[in-house]
Amino acid sequence: MSTVLVVDDKEMMRDSVAQTLRRAGFDVGVATDGASALESIAKRRPDAVVTDLKMPGMTGIELIERIAEIDDALPAIVMTAFATIETAVEAMKRGAYDYVTKPFEGDELIIALKRGLRHAGLEKENAVLRARDTRSALSAEPGRGGLDRLIGASPEMGRLKEDLVPIAESQGSVLISGESGTGKEVVARAIHDLSPRAGGPFLAVNCAALSESLLESELFGHERGAFTGADKMRKGRFELADRGTLLLDEVSEVSPHIQAKLLRVLQERSFERVGSSLTIGVDVRVIATSNRDLAGSIEAGEFRGDLFYRLNVLPVDLPALRDRPTDVAPLAEHFVDQFCAREGRDALSWSAGAIGLLEAYGWPGNVRELQNICERAVVLASARGQAQIDEGLVGPWLRSTAGVAGRVLGGIASGAIAEVKPDNGTAVGPVASGGAGTNGTHRNGAADGPGGIRPLADIERDTIVETLQHFGGHRQKTARALGIGVRTLGLKLKKWKEDELVPATL
Repeated sequence: MSTVLVVDDKEMMRDSVAQTLRRAGFDVGVATDGASALESIAKRRPDAVVTDLKMPGMTGIELIERIAEIDDALPAIVMTAFATIETAVEAMKRGAYDYVTKPFEGDELIIALKRGLRHAGLEKENAVLRARDTRSALSAEPGRGGLDRLIGASPEMGRLKEDLVPIAESQGSVLISGESGTGKEVVARAIHDLSPRAGGPFLAVNCAALSESLLESELFGHERGAFTGADKMRKGRFELADRGTLLLDEVSEVSPHIQAKLLRVLQERSFERVGSSLTIGVDVRVIATSNRDLAGSIEAGEFRGDLFYRLNVLPVDLPALRDRPTDVAPLAEHFVDQFCAREGRDALSWSAGAIGLLEAYGWPGNVRELQNICERAVVLASARGQAQIDEGLVGPWLRSTAGVAGRVLGGIASGAIAEVKPDNGTAVGPVASGGAGTNGTHRNGAADGPGGIRPLADIERDTIVETLQHFGGHRQKTARALGIGVRTLGLKLKKWKEDELVPATL
């Protein structure tokens, strides 16, 4: 049911128009003047406005101009008894979608409203499509929605599916925790699909991929001239996701300034665009994800406790793939079918030996790593003319993709970090317990602990430094390879530089 705000200072006209629209199936609110109309719009955004042209204090045209500052896609229909071409043109130039001339038939107003609502709907749909995050083919897979997005029949997945139904039906904020690659965005989309907001937009923002200023503009929008390059007003994700769901991916990486603004919008359901003092009300459900221990980040002073409690109303903890090995085979079959369809080739099957290798593997990259291996298998099996994916095809990849996670875990256990050869054959990461040296000393000259065991902090620092050098100082590639946020990487490097534990050039 579309909501319409009727604005007229004359009670008889206002009530008559409101009654006509209610009979036509609209949800109608009323306002006696422009100021009260703007206050009502700020609290609850209507789908359309019908306003008289001649009103004391603020005229209908002035009201339309103010509405356009809030939402230039909100259709406004002007009622006027002064039907001159000049009046109509002026109203349309100032932002009105259409006008009706008093006296008018109810059907005339209803037709104009429906046209305006249809146009506004298309405008919003286009804006949402432009803003939509399409990074994950898995989460955006056509034809799958709700719990169907979640592949697997393990006890862990069974409990997760049971929990998601009541979570989705509520309106509370959700915090999804889990290792990188476990499918946090897939679960967020499933919650949206199962919720009463399923008909509204679902938008996602990768908080770790944007600088503070860009993220602020992306979330809250900006006014024209708010900063260099802001040549026009732009709506942010909160505004575009109105009556839908907004996913804050890797929320642990946002700066204290953005954390404060997020806290406010969660508490008050309102915000201001960058460069504006106009408060805009929104109805958005927030789902946040994190692969870090936010409770630990709070203790370290990196994340606000009050924001954590606002986000953690409904917590969801995703199990790692290695903890549910019975889900590996159905996931692998699903991904292979998906990629075969995409490549337009005949279906491929898995050999029992290949499935055995997959189920025995530790999956440091979780479901995302399995998805990548399945895509690679489809491409190479097609090139080799194979009808089946066997252990000879996938075995070498499983041995060579342990990655940085395996190096760090191995280093913790043994006091050394295993050498891993990337595609170009160059060694990545420290290869001996001595880190940068070979005599058991570290970059700061400190010796190893008892028994030659290295402190975890030294293993972490040396791994990060070597990986950063491998990628030629490229911080985003380094952070992605290590499974941490760019901001986290920058904070660590800054501290180590201040303590003279790493080269100042890093």
